Amino acid sequence: MPQAQTTALDAHSRVPSGSRSARRLRRAGNVPGIVYGGGEQPLAFEVNARELRNALAQGGAVLDLQLDGATGTPVVLKELVRHPVSGATMHIDLLRVRLDVAIQAQVTIELTGTNDAPGVKVGGVLEHSTREVTVEALPTDIPDEISLDVSTLEIGDSLTLASLSAPAAVRILGDPDTLIATVSAPRLQIEDETEIETETAVVGEGEAPETEAETGGASAGGESDGG
Repeated sequence: MPQAQTTALDAHSRVPSGSRSARRLRRAGNVPGIVYGGGEQPLAFEVNARELRNALAQGGAVLDLQLDGATGTPVVLKELVRHPVSGATMHIDLLRVRLDVAIQAQVTIELTGTNDAPGVKVGGVLEHSTREVTVEALPTDIPDEISLDVSTLEIGDSLTLASLSAPAAVRILGDPDTLIATVSAPRLQIEDETEIETETAVVGEGEAPETEAETGGASAGGESDGG
């Protein structure tokens, strides 16, 4: 499982001045943000949207925030707000951390072997109930994701939080009985056939009156033409 690497992120301090200023920043290709914690006051900053996207895409829980060219400060992502339609980053909150102090973070659970599960091969439905897990570790030890192999699941089988395995330096938090993945039985074929028969019966009932109406209409039309 990959571990986090520190990624540099260049940013510039700014003076918060309302939503209009934030919109101007975004139009210029920047993202407004705030960094908290570390026994210091919150500090507003702006960062180039493309550089931010690249830094986050490189993976890893820790970013090295280099503000106005100063020595970098280790930070982790606290919150990221995206536009509901375009998906563009609208605002970002970062949290200062110490690399020698454990923190809690949300880590994605990645299912592997989904197409090999016997239950899926016979038509079962794989349900991914819990997609993230809370872990505790030093910032640089937090993995990008934790994998869970579901290749052996039969219909009716399930895996819980207790099935997850994390690196030695990472502690998984939460109820061990939390459901993560299960394979449900496929919909019974008899139910599908019953629905088809019902729909066919309804259509059949509707055809007879329609034919009579059409016949009657043609007869009436003939009389009219004849007049």
